Amino acid sequence: MVTKLNHQPSAVILPNCDTSPKTKRLEAMAMRQLNVGVIGLGWFGEKHCEVLAGLPEANLAAVCTRTPERLAEVSAAFNVPKAYTDYRGMLADPDIDVISVVTMWDQHVDPTIAALEAGKHVFLEKPMASTVADCDRIIAAARHSKGSLMVGHVCRFNPRYAAAKQEIDAGRIGKIVAIYARRNLPTWITASVLDKIGPIIGDGVHDTDLMLWYTGAKIISAYAQTTRVRDLKYPDIGMTMYRFDSGAIAINENNWALPERSPMQIDERMEIVGTTGSISIHDTTPNYLVVDNKQSHYTDTTYWPLIHGVRSGALREEWAYFLRCVTEGRQPDVIRPEESRAAVAACLAAEQSAATNQVVFL
Repeated sequence: MVTKLNHQPSAVILPNCDTSPKTKRLEAMAMRQLNVGVIGLGWFGEKHCEVLAGLPEANLAAVCTRTPERLAEVSAAFNVPKAYTDYRGMLADPDIDVISVVTMWDQHVDPTIAALEAGKHVFLEKPMASTVADCDRIIAAARHSKGSLMVGHVCRFNPRYAAAKQEIDAGRIGKIVAIYARRNLPTWITASVLDKIGPIIGDGVHDTDLMLWYTGAKIISAYAQTTRVRDLKYPDIGMTMYRFDSGAIAINENNWALPERSPMQIDERMEIVGTTGSISIHDTTPNYLVVDNKQSHYTDTTYWPLIHGVRSGALREEWAYFLRCVTEGRQPDVIRPEESRAAVAACLAAEQSAATNQVVFL
């Protein structure tokens, strides 16, 4: 089903005799613009729409969700010409070049594989899928597709984590022997999330991926424990210890039960210890603190801040990178699908460990 909203009559195109350098630059930019469709219009799907609406190399051409009211709301907000309640209609449109899949994690596999089989380029939000077998199915589809696949691990585009990777690759801290990461959220954010996904895979997948990226090693075992604070589907807190085949060990802390009045949206830190040095990343120290008549709070200045009316930050950099790869006809290599699969496999092993109270070997 397709519903066309805010349709504008076709414009009359007149010959353009302006050959100024500025006009030529603008025409060149327009020629590189890619038509993008977004599948999944929850909170983060809308963030994708905001970023794409502000990128000159992208044209937000279509959106899709099964809820008609939400579809009409987002379509109108971004003046999107094509709106679908069934993603297969979007994939049948030959004008759509790129698909963004931002559905819930356990609903990734079908639209992603269908988009790849349709020859579309696919930006798939993390976690890649809810099972390792589904990750493998997606990877197999990507290998046989004309389109490119990139899984959205936004932390690799956070300038602090990217800078740490450069230092590690330059040998500044020697061989990594230990990593501690924490990515904790207050209860007002997680109350609506814990019936859909747990903290180990929901947020721990970020730092698990970074640990794999930094060490260049494989995780060989996981031991985890969880604690339930509220009566929701998944436990509120997960603590994981990994052992790598390099000999390194890592702790991954994911606490989704910080007090309601915590001043930050996310408490995010990482310590990387090597044989000759260390790196500390404190991404939520109060580098921007707002005090109003109710409380003090930190506002995001890293991942998707609004700057001069444009959604910016790491998510924008991630999308710009992917679109650049598509335009240049090359496969994205900042994050490869096999690497995303490895992070999912490790987090699912940690969840299995917590459920069985046993060390799980990968």
